[in-house]
Amino acid sequence: MLLIFMDWTAVACGWSFGALVAGGRNGVALATVGMLATAGGLVRARLYRSRECTIRAVETTRIARAVLVAAALALAATTVVSTARPIAVTAWGAAGALVLLLIARATYRSLLMRARRQGRHLRPVVIVGTNSEGRELVELVRDNPAFGYEVVGVVGTHDPFLASRLPVPWLGDLDDLESVIDTVGATGAIVAGSALGAVQLNNVVRGLLEGGHHVQLSSGLRRFDQRRVLFQELAYVPVLYLEPSDLSRWQRSAKRSLDVVVSIVALVLAAPVFVAAAIAVRCSGPGPVLFRQTRIGLHGRPFTLYKLRTMVVDAEDQVLRLMAENERNGPLFKIADDPRRTRVGKFLERTSLDELPQLFNVVRGEMSLVGPRPALGSEVAQFDDELLGRLTVKPGVTGIWQLEARDDPNFETYRRLDLFYVENWSLALDVSIVFGTVADVVLRGVRSVAHR
Repeated sequence: MLLIFMDWTAVACGWSFGALVAGGRNGVALATVGMLATAGGLVRARLYRSRECTIRAVETTRIARAVLVAAALALAATTVVSTARPIAVTAWGAAGALVLLLIARATYRSLLMRARRQGRHLRPVVIVGTNSEGRELVELVRDNPAFGYEVVGVVGTHDPFLASRLPVPWLGDLDDLESVIDTVGATGAIVAGSALGAVQLNNVVRGLLEGGHHVQLSSGLRRFDQRRVLFQELAYVPVLYLEPSDLSRWQRSAKRSLDVVVSIVALVLAAPVFVAAAIAVRCSGPGPVLFRQTRIGLHGRPFTLYKLRTMVVDAEDQVLRLMAENERNGPLFKIADDPRRTRVGKFLERTSLDELPQLFNVVRGEMSLVGPRPALGSEVAQFDDELLGRLTVKPGVTGIWQLEARDDPNFETYRRLDLFYVENWSLALDVSIVFGTVADVVLRGVRSVAHR
């Protein structure tokens, strides 16, 4: 209900803005048509089904489509309703509705993911399969509670379970699957397809469906966006067709244009905040306002990254001394309550205001608004050949890893999300990540102020 309320409030405010700015009283009728059509479009696009909106880019695309269709219907209504400046009313109303809807969705997602990380609103599921894929699914769900699932146990052959040392209980063999699900109160099962033979897999899935349980089948594929995976039939047998990743020149040009325009606008709008933050850093103690550090960019080229200084001047010299307190695994280094961070720096880091100077890196072409985290040279030196693939795109101010797993210490999550972005980036995904980041930063800023 909260999501519906936020959506429809955004729709009403957006279209009302169009009527106010461009149409006055004569635009009210047209805006009303736009509101109703947009609200109906959201329902028709199945945007209130959780399984339909797990991917940000898909959700963003469907919202944009619903608003565009509503705008067309609103314009068509001018044939029966006399409205002054119908195109202006429609353009402003549709733009306002789209922006506010994306902000509302990003805010709701941030709130929901935070609640799920705290153990709330999780759906209990059973993993079917005790092989390596089954273990991977257990770890995937356990490491990503923000996506709404909680593994209560696994079902499958017992010996592989013992050998794999899965960190959840074994609940029984496949013959016990349906009774086990009912006993533990799970809402459904996630099936590791490679753990079962073809006949066994069909029997298990049919049995679960007939028992009224939700079924998700893992294909074993990794790093493929769901938009690139299409179902087809081969002699009435469902098979997967995988679309190649083919990014056109106009998409790359549009990404660069989006980077420059949004960065310049953001720098202008955030100028007062930037000045205030810079003064606070200067007053916090000795040292420069800006922190400069060499990072590795596109195709392995080094560049100078800019941030507002949040730590003491000799912070980099203290890394070796603090290595035992590192809370990340793999090449990354981070301490949540870092003793090197100044009082002002703690606020800037929590609110991500320290990242503002990186918009200059974006304008200069060294970074993008969205992309993998810009890595240190010492980190890149530890990357394997596969992970070096992240250097084929520009590093970003924000990205899917920063948004989905900012506080996750698991290096495999960092690896998986960055490589997913490299192989599947799109303008829709970039736009959804930008709006998600804005909502997330605002929420963290509110919490930071509230906790002071």
